[in-house]
Amino acid sequence: MDRNIVHMDLDSFFVSVERLYDSRLNGKPILIGGSSDRGVVASCSYEARRFGVHSAMPMRTARQLCPEATIVRGDFEKYSKKSHEVTDIIREDVPLFEKSSIDEFYIDYTGMDRFFGCFKMAKELRERVLKETGLPISLGLSENKTVSKVATGEAKPNNAKEIPRGSEKPFLAPLPIRKIPMIGEKTSHTLYNMGVKTVKTLQVMPSELLEATFGKNGRVIWEKANGIDKSLVTPYSEAKSISSENTFEEDTIDIKKLESHLIAMTEQLGTKLRQKQQLTSCISVKIRYSDFETHSVQKRIPYTSADHTLISLVKELFTKLYSRRLLIRLIGVRFSGLVYGNYQINLFEDTQEQISLYQALDRLNTKFGDKTVCRAVGMQVGRRRFNPFNGATI
Repeated sequence: MDRNIVHMDLDSFFVSVERLYDSRLNGKPILIGGSSDRGVVASCSYEARRFGVHSAMPMRTARQLCPEATIVRGDFEKYSKKSHEVTDIIREDVPLFEKSSIDEFYIDYTGMDRFFGCFKMAKELRERVLKETGLPISLGLSENKTVSKVATGEAKPNNAKEIPRGSEKPFLAPLPIRKIPMIGEKTSHTLYNMGVKTVKTLQVMPSELLEATFGKNGRVIWEKANGIDKSLVTPYSEAKSISSENTFEEDTIDIKKLESHLIAMTEQLGTKLRQKQQLTSCISVKIRYSDFETHSVQKRIPYTSADHTLISLVKELFTKLYSRRLLIRLIGVRFSGLVYGNYQINLFEDTQEQISLYQALDRLNTKFGDKTVCRAVGMQVGRRRFNPFNGATI
């Protein structure tokens, strides 16, 4: 059966939400992010992009490029609320959808074209989102996720584009290679050095050459450039919480040992959040004493997935909770109130160096296994196995 996959993306989402709350921002260059010079740009308006500003750029550089820009500190509470509104509209309207980030969706209309025109349905859904939320949104429709995502980028701002079946390669051919998902700065630099600047050149290159250069990703790059993508739309479900617990072989009162386990658990959960592009808004710490009496305490926090923030709060809650001074049998950490959102675009007061550090650590731990790189205090704690069924580590 021929597939019909829609990609929908809210345009300059953070900026658009801020403009809903303050119309004075309309038409002006806007930078969303931390106000310090060492912070980074989380999002920017199209007016700011004309000056060469882009997401993840150091705020200091962005201010130099666009000195007249208005800087707004991000408010993830507002963004999450509006994201849920859009999600609810899509959930009511479509049979199968995937929420790939806070502002991005894939919809599977496969089989629906025998009753309705898929592009017509998609445009009607887009109009409904725009009317009911006030947020501009763009979409692309094709036979797979990759081409639809690229089509959305070409449709922006606030428009729609359909790529008819069979025209995927001609559509992609004249585009710059950076338009292909998964071709980032490092990969594009390597390709530029090989003389590859447009997708058309990628299409005619032997896939073996790309595999020799980029490993297994080389084959994927070649397939995407040729409009080939068999990945499925993954049904969306709200993630509620993830947790980790440790029951000691012998009850303990060793504070340093307890702290080591808390830090190790928090680091691992933080890594899981970032891998799944999620943020937490509530932290819980649990203690079970040797007499099996169990106590817990929780705290609402600004959305984050940063280890240095989470560890500090976990230690604070443990200090507050541990009052009986009895031997401890079990300790646990739980993150709840989860929402989708990329780490690097939501820690509005973090520096570029901190963001780069977390990205590097996550790449290493994903490639070589948990605790390949971690804080020294957690080294004495052995690797822990993640349970995918309940989100706990065992």
